[in-house]
Amino acid sequence: MLELTLIQKIAIGLLPILLAVTVHEAAHAYAANFFGDGTAKFLGRMTLNPIKHIDILGTIIIPLAMFILTSFVFGWAKPVPVNAQNFKNPRRDMALVALAGPLSNIVMAFAWAGMTAIGVAGLSSGAWYAEPLALMGQIGIFVNILLAVFNLLPLPPLDGGRVLVAVLPPKAANTVSQLEPWGFPILLLLLFTGVLSFLLSPILYSALAWFNGLIHLL
Repeated sequence: MLELTLIQKIAIGLLPILLAVTVHEAAHAYAANFFGDGTAKFLGRMTLNPIKHIDILGTIIIPLAMFILTSFVFGWAKPVPVNAQNFKNPRRDMALVALAGPLSNIVMAFAWAGMTAIGVAGLSSGAWYAEPLALMGQIGIFVNILLAVFNLLPLPPLDGGRVLVAVLPPKAANTVSQLEPWGFPILLLLLFTGVLSFLLSPILYSALAWFNGLIHLL
């Protein structure tokens, strides 16, 4: 495959990145509504319309810049508001709502694997869509697996942190939840010191290798 220009990288990477964060946030909203909290629905966040979820800096500029310049993608969307007091079982339901986002990314990774397989199959015949589709599919797999693994880190306000708070005894949960205001600075520190990449890389690349094998079976 040919080396891509900057414009080509943006064109191929924009859709997978935008879909990954949009569907992730929408999944939280749909799950919250299912378990009895209509806050996100009332605020117009229970939708697949990306305009409702994107943060220009965190959803587009920073992820695209990192995708172009590095092998790591970091970003965020507008968090979906959830009121756990509306749940019948607040601790359990909050954990399930939190898990809905990463689960949606895993499902999308499988969908992009199918797209990649179609693109790879078309390469031998020289189909015009084959290379762009294969590349877009690979990016889609990478971004979605990365978002799933990243968001499952047990640190508030990430989804894994919310799951941890939900399953810990009340006293320990309260202690962990107090880390939430410091969660983003901690993540930035881990990112720029290379610790985040060190922690995530083994899981990420093992998952990517598995998906690569899956593509060749499709």
